[in-house]
Amino acid sequence: MGQQTILLAGDHVDLAGAPEDTLTPAAVLVPVTDRPRPGVILTQRTETLRRHAGQIAFPGGRLDPGEDAVTAALREADEEIALPPSAVTVVGEADRYRTVTGYTVIPVIGVVPPDLPLVPSEAEVASVFEVPLDFLLDAANHVEATVDWQGRERRYYEITWQDRRIWGATAAMIVNLARRLRWQG
Repeated sequence: MGQQTILLAGDHVDLAGAPEDTLTPAAVLVPVTDRPRPGVILTQRTETLRRHAGQIAFPGGRLDPGEDAVTAALREADEEIALPPSAVTVVGEADRYRTVTGYTVIPVIGVVPPDLPLVPSEAEVASVFEVPLDFLLDAANHVEATVDWQGRERRYYEITWQDRRIWGATAAMIVNLARRLRWQG
């Protein structure tokens, strides 16, 4: 009998029971580079943003009216890092993740050619960088941490790549992907 995969449903246990229609639908693109050692393209957000300033994230955002997750993820990646939708081969959607800020996020996995000339949107993205996929999926790099937040202890994951701290929803979606794939490292 197979072992059950335990996935992270959201940033906060109270969200697990929240009705889906009370959360804002969003999507992110998980762009995997097509090279011998595949990587994942991530962004570091600008310090001037009202929300999530300076955080590391996948390109993405809320769905516009009439959009599905794939369309939104491709549009946001184009807007944020000038990744042309035509350069992305969509593989599929990963497990939905609910954020404490009220979003229900669908990660869209896509394969992209290596070394594309990506240009960060000055208003939103401070930098664009690539992390080896095998590093991100290796459970040994998934560090569980806790913090007191709004009077409660909150658990989250961190993944440190060189001098970059990937945490929160982005790290949780990576942990879920690794668990779904049962990545052994």
